[in-house]
Amino acid sequence: MKKIGLLLAGGIAAVILLSSIIPMVGLAISLLILYYIYKQFLKTNTTGGKIALVILGFFVLMASISNAPAIIGVVAAYVLYLVYKNWNSKKQGIAKKESDPFVNFEKQWMELNK
Repeated sequence: MKKIGLLLAGGIAAVILLSSIIPMVGLAISLLILYYIYKQFLKTNTTGGKIALVILGFFVLMASISNAPAIIGVVAAYVLYLVYKNWNSKKQGIAKKESDPFVNFEKQWMELNK
């Protein structure tokens, strides 16, 4: 039953990820341009150059905000990673074995007998 839930969650996440690849690329490019503008702003000494970079940065920031649905794609990629990571996990058996009081009692009994 756990595998069916993981398969369903992975399928939904994959569809969402594939549908938001283009906005994710647009967001990455606009953030890269915004970073370059910020670095140039720090290097510029003239007031006119700083004003021009602020105006250009504002327009690029608006382009970045218009690609905000790409954040949903990033979340879908993370969910897909979690599904991949938990597909063959055997943590349930280990946790069950460690919480078994008889296993702990046997370990303590062996330590006392030494």
